[in-house]
Amino acid sequence: MPSSYLLTQMTWPEVEQALTTVKIAIIPLGAHEQHGPHMAESCDAVLAEEMGKRLAERLYPEALVTPTINMGISPHHIHFPGTISLEPATLIAILRDMIVSLRRHGIRNVLVLNAHGGNQATLGVASDILTRELEVNFYYAKTTASAKDVMDRRIESKLYGHSCDREVSEALYLAPHLVRMDKLEKGDIQEGKWRKLRPGNPLQGYYYYEEMTRNGCIGDATRASREIGEEIVETALERLASAVKDVL
Repeated sequence: MPSSYLLTQMTWPEVEQALTTVKIAIIPLGAHEQHGPHMAESCDAVLAEEMGKRLAERLYPEALVTPTINMGISPHHIHFPGTISLEPATLIAILRDMIVSLRRHGIRNVLVLNAHGGNQATLGVASDILTRELEVNFYYAKTTASAKDVMDRRIESKLYGHSCDREVSEALYLAPHLVRMDKLEKGDIQEGKWRKLRPGNPLQGYYYYEEMTRNGCIGDATRASREIGEEIVETALERLASAVKDVL
C-alpha cells in the first residue's frame, strides 16, 4: 500500500482509485535562483517537493501531490548567473491551467506549498483571482513559516531567510545533496537603502539582492545543522497537516 499519492509516480488507474478518497491537491512551488556559493540553484523547488511528499504522507489518503512548479518570481536575483525568473502573470497562468485540469478530475481544494518568499505576493493575488474565477478553494502556505517560533529559538542570526542557517538546516534534513558543505559561508552583507525597505519598516520596496549581499546569501550558514532543520521541518509539517485537516 502507498503511504502517499504522488501524481508523477502513478498510472491513470492508480490515480482513478486514489480519487475516491482524495480531497485536496498539493502543488509544490519553488524557484530557480542563486543560493550563494554553497547551495544548488534548484534549492527552493526541491525543498517544496520534499515538504509536499511528507505533508501528503500525514494527510493520506486525502491528499495528492502534483508535479512541482520549479521556477518562480525571482527578478531580484537575476544578476547572479543561472537565475531564471517568471513574470507574476506567467505563474498565475500556470496555476490556472493546473487547477482547471485538477477540477476535471473532481478536485476543488488546492494547496500551493511554496518554498520561495518572492512568490508570496503573487500567490495572494492568485488566491483572490482563481478562487472566484474557478470556484475552488485556493490555499497557499510557505513551507516552514508556521515554525517561526522554533526559528526564533534556534537561529542565532538576526538577518536570515536565504541560503542561511535556517534554509541550509532545512536542506540538510530534507535534501542534503543541495548543500556544498566545504563552501559554507556567512552572508557578505553591505550597507544600503535595502535596510529601510525590509519587512517591519514603515516602507516596503524593491531592491536587487546584490545590493544587500555580495555573495548572494544572508545569515551564517556555518551554524546550520541537520538537527535544527529537523525541528523546524517537523514542527511545520505537524501544524500544516492540522490546518489542512481543519479546512477539509
